[in-house]
Amino acid sequence: MDRHAASASEQTDMTTRPDTLAELFETVSLGAPENAVAFVMWRIVHRYQREIDRALEPLGLTHLQFTTLAMAAWLSRGGDAVTQAKLAQAAEISPMQVSHMVKALEQKEMLERTRGSHDSRVNQLAVTRRGVAALRKAMPVVLDRQRELFGPEGAPGGSLLRALREIEKR
Repeated sequence: MDRHAASASEQTDMTTRPDTLAELFETVSLGAPENAVAFVMWRIVHRYQREIDRALEPLGLTHLQFTTLAMAAWLSRGGDAVTQAKLAQAAEISPMQVSHMVKALEQKEMLERTRGSHDSRVNQLAVTRRGVAALRKAMPVVLDRQRELFGPEGAPGGSLLRALREIEKR
């Protein structure tokens, strides 16, 4: 066997043949990625995040910064102290990502972070006037993009939102 034939043989041993892959998708999966709800949702979520990032860019915010700031404001609306841990849990964002977003929003003077009075390891968050002003500009932008992407089905009371909320309850 010559050197080229050996290379081709080794290549075949290390990779999977197309017919094996085709059989896998015919027998084990839903047939195509587009038939899997999770795959379609994953693509929609990432598309939404990209579109929100583009829409918020002129305001100096990213999707995750906006989400962090909006959740901090939402949790603060009753006057209760908001901690980074509480925000991470409520938004289902990893604590490390929340920490990075809080730092970025602090640098933009949209959030203030102070040490807790009873536990110095706890960071309490407060939305600044600049943060509220940013939310006043950003929220309509985000809502417009949501309406464009999800239509009436995604509006409060819409069929898409109702279905997603039911799934979320499970």
